[in-house]
Amino acid sequence: MRINYDFGDLEAFLAVKETGSFHAAAQRLNLSQSAVTRRVQKLEDALDSQLFERTTRSLKPTLAAKRLQARAEAILEDAQETTRAMRDESVAFSHQRGTVITLATIATVVTPLLTPAIQALSRRGQNPRIRILDGAANEVAEAVVSGEADFGLCSIPMLEPLTEFVPLLDDRIVLAVPKAHSIAKRSTVRLDDLGDTPLILPRRGTGNRLLIDEAIARARTPLSWTYEVGRSTTALELVAQGLGIALVPRSAVSAANVATCTLEAPDIVRSIGMLTRLGQSDAPPVAALKSALRKVASHV
Repeated sequence: MRINYDFGDLEAFLAVKETGSFHAAAQRLNLSQSAVTRRVQKLEDALDSQLFERTTRSLKPTLAAKRLQARAEAILEDAQETTRAMRDESVAFSHQRGTVITLATIATVVTPLLTPAIQALSRRGQNPRIRILDGAANEVAEAVVSGEADFGLCSIPMLEPLTEFVPLLDDRIVLAVPKAHSIAKRSTVRLDDLGDTPLILPRRGTGNRLLIDEAIARARTPLSWTYEVGRSTTALELVAQGLGIALVPRSAVSAANVATCTLEAPDIVRSIGMLTRLGQSDAPPVAALKSALRKVASHV
């Protein structure tokens, strides 16, 4: 059953019922008399009930009007109470809502970039709530474009027409090697020096794998992988267990039992930056976090 009347119709009815006059009700509601009449007629049509007996000299409420009065008053009182409660709640939590930042980020930059930025904000007495959406580079881009995230920390400039990529730092792809491996003693390594050593590569379709494949194609150095993984943390776990060596971003390497060697040829570098929707106006907490990230990146 459809409800074809609204709060305004109920207010007009109660005003007429209480004042005993369409003219007086119009003055109370600051409406024209014809507007009040239309509202009451609309309510009568919706309820299929006559609410007032009209004569040239008097206006008498019907039994239906007397039955409706208590219900109409209850409906309007509930609506007013709901409005007051929502406004009070909005005031109470406006500060917290204003400091919530949703950040999409690739996982490998959390430790070297995001954590120090958050700590810097905390030292300045700024402690916003931050919702972190960690995922692959393309997932970060999707979150930014869709508006799910205020901005993103991404490993490659995504060619999205509605976004802007601002580089923060260069992150070199290195070889992660078990400390006991003979290659660990060398500071630089060429890919063609790896021989038959089991190789761990990022999964196809990831940003890091795209960079690696392009560099290998340019260097014309074919590679055969033994393990293909989705995350750098998984690759480093395999390296730590002595199962092979991995091509990973330098920022991802933190394990004490894993050494790193710089790739001499080819040299593979990924750009880390902030991805933002074009034309977006940043709230103060978002702007503060971006500023902290830029400052941390300048010292990495």
